[in-house]
Amino acid sequence: MSQVVIGVVMVFFAGMGIYGLISPASLVAPFGTALLSADARNEVRAVYGGFGLAVAAALAVAMHDVRLRVGVTTTVALALAGMAAGRIISMIVERPSRFYPTVLYLIVEAALAAALSAAH
Repeated sequence: MSQVVIGVVMVFFAGMGIYGLISPASLVAPFGTALLSADARNEVRAVYGGFGLAVAAALAVAMHDVRLRVGVTTTVALALAGMAAGRIISMIVERPSRFYPTVLYLIVEAALAAALSAAH
């Protein structure tokens, strides 16, 4: 079961990473953000693209190396929980205008964090 959970989270991050590298403007468009400069697109490619692929790679390693599994899955679960917590804090400060993308992403991040935490 833990292999399946790790694999699902790995695919989530790999998808985000590939999407962020290929089409940074499309990735952030649901948030009402326009990437008008090369520097802005570079930032999205780095944070969503590069980081997403690095996390996916770490999870791939964790799937095959039992010695690293708990450390990697705990770290990624904490990162996801931190993302969800940031969304909650932001929602307290400023209410989102609609369910998608903010609330949906909060639910996905919290669910993936909980699943990874339970997986080891």
